[in-house]
Amino acid sequence: MMTKDALAAYPPFGKDEAERALANAVRLVGENLDDFRGCFPAANSENNFYPKSYNTDWTEGFWTGEVWLAYERTSDGKFKDAALTQVESFLDRIEKKINVDHHDMGFLYTPSCVAAYKLTGSETGKKAALAAADNLLTRFHEKGQFFQAWGDMGAKDNYRLIIDCLMNMPLLFWASDVTGDPIYAEKAKSHILTATNYIVRPDDSTYHTYFFDPETGKGVRGVTNQGNRDGSAWARGQAWGIYGSALAYERLGDERYADIFVRVTDYFIEHLPDDLVPYWDFDFDTGSGEPRDSSAGVIAVCGMLEMAKNLPREQSDYYEGAAKRILKAISDTCAVKSRDCSNGLLLHGTYSKKTPTNQCRNGGVDECNAWGDYFYMEALTRLVSDWEKYW
Repeated sequence: MMTKDALAAYPPFGKDEAERALANAVRLVGENLDDFRGCFPAANSENNFYPKSYNTDWTEGFWTGEVWLAYERTSDGKFKDAALTQVESFLDRIEKKINVDHHDMGFLYTPSCVAAYKLTGSETGKKAALAAADNLLTRFHEKGQFFQAWGDMGAKDNYRLIIDCLMNMPLLFWASDVTGDPIYAEKAKSHILTATNYIVRPDDSTYHTYFFDPETGKGVRGVTNQGNRDGSAWARGQAWGIYGSALAYERLGDERYADIFVRVTDYFIEHLPDDLVPYWDFDFDTGSGEPRDSSAGVIAVCGMLEMAKNLPREQSDYYEGAAKRILKAISDTCAVKSRDCSNGLLLHGTYSKKTPTNQCRNGGVDECNAWGDYFYMEALTRLVSDWEKYW
């Protein structure tokens, strides 16, 4: 168990170190611009190199987000031009309804198109993101008060939410902000309440997914899709819970979400291995031969740094310190230093690992992944500047 005293023995990431790490990340993004002009990196690398893909998966927004972060850091027009070109692709995708029958509109459109609107006033970005928000609204179930993650709407075998969707709610809050229409925020608030009521277990770990009865809307059972087993804590899901509850508290100001943040974050920290780089599921600990998931670590770091702005001093110092220690450990052992070894930013991520008891495909194990790269870069940006988030 990682105690507070044990964690305090690790060195935190200093600002100068973070500056150098961010400069390296920006350089690598710049070196990759030409390779991914008119296309995107795939969801995960293969042998540490991303193949080219197109705007059809749930992950393309993260690459565009990296480009926007590079633009913010440098003010270099080459990043702005590249990102705005990709924004056109996102508008085309939502208008043509290319693989948008799922909940991941926020992952796709927040770091790409909402960012474009916030940073440049892009009307194309605004139009695309609002269309994505409208698309997400169509997945809301009145019976149960949640957004269905995947599958045919209303189908009993997919009448469920997933913890990841907490990160899609900022798109809806933003849509209410820019349109003045409260419906987006109302549905987001309802989903957050439902999700947190059901998905956080009494021991402060989290379910990945939770099923509801389509006839009554009542909760039925929690299961995993990508964790080791139904009763385990999938590391990336726990991290989505950290960042998602931080964003919920900031937006809604409800102390229940501050409490949930503390609970799920403390569980995450306490179950870290000795080197602070999480395994892909918290069933596994120091000495396990299982793969790591560096992406879970950097997502959690972003959530801790966000929530630290809204906590009393002692708590704020603790979670900010924890974030800096975890980020240093991940950067020291997982960051790509040269394009010779990878065209990503962060090694040792796990997309999904098949087990006898979960429902996922096996893929992207011990590889870079698109969200890990993005949240690593976001975490570094948070450490070196007073960053205005996209979420």
